[in-house]
Amino acid sequence: MISFWHRLLNLISPDACVVCGARLGIEEEVLCTSCNLHLPRTFFAAQGTDNPMARRFWGRIPIERAAALFYYEAGSEVSRIIHQLKYNDRPEIGEFMGHMAAEEFAADGFFEGIDLIIPVPLARKRQRQRGYNQSEAVARGVAAVTGLPIVCNAVERISFKESQTHKSLRERMENVENAFRLTGKTSLQDCHVLMVDDIVTSGATICSCVKPMLAAGGLRVSVMSLGVVK
Repeated sequence: MISFWHRLLNLISPDACVVCGARLGIEEEVLCTSCNLHLPRTFFAAQGTDNPMARRFWGRIPIERAAALFYYEAGSEVSRIIHQLKYNDRPEIGEFMGHMAAEEFAADGFFEGIDLIIPVPLARKRQRQRGYNQSEAVARGVAAVTGLPIVCNAVERISFKESQTHKSLRERMENVENAFRLTGKTSLQDCHVLMVDDIVTSGATICSCVKPMLAAGGLRVSVMSLGVVK
């Protein structure tokens, strides 16, 4: 039920769709219905164990399943969403999109058997500059649907050389090599963890983050993101 105050605030200062900029309706949030319907969904969650995204991790980490909500291309509508989330101080976009993705993925049983969520961490300096971790914002939306706990202190990023944008696969792997380490603050032994990120391109960042976690023993990994590059 939409409150009187929400209606009044929307009348005075209406929210706009993050994609097209159109005024959002009373029951809309972040995205207008029209844009939401036309975004390029992957439908990977229906075949989470074997799809183009899951195959990027085969032979690299012990992957259980993987899925992204949308296909991502530079300059696309999806890229506008991610840009607003990461660079325009809009963590609420991540929570909304994570919530939406989780609701759609849950219908395919994507979260069955998962014990906890680990958002891909940012380097401390980068998180201070941004004010938040966009992957953690997405994870909060997922947790709101699934009830799974979010663990942010199991692994940390200890280095950030430069952005992965415009790098080849080999350059991406080298750029994040040894960039993460276990903190020892949370036991991951025999856990099935869900790694959450905003965008998956080559999978290099996820793999680099997971590799030190494997020392826990018995680790199983699933991966979820808002976007995946074709």
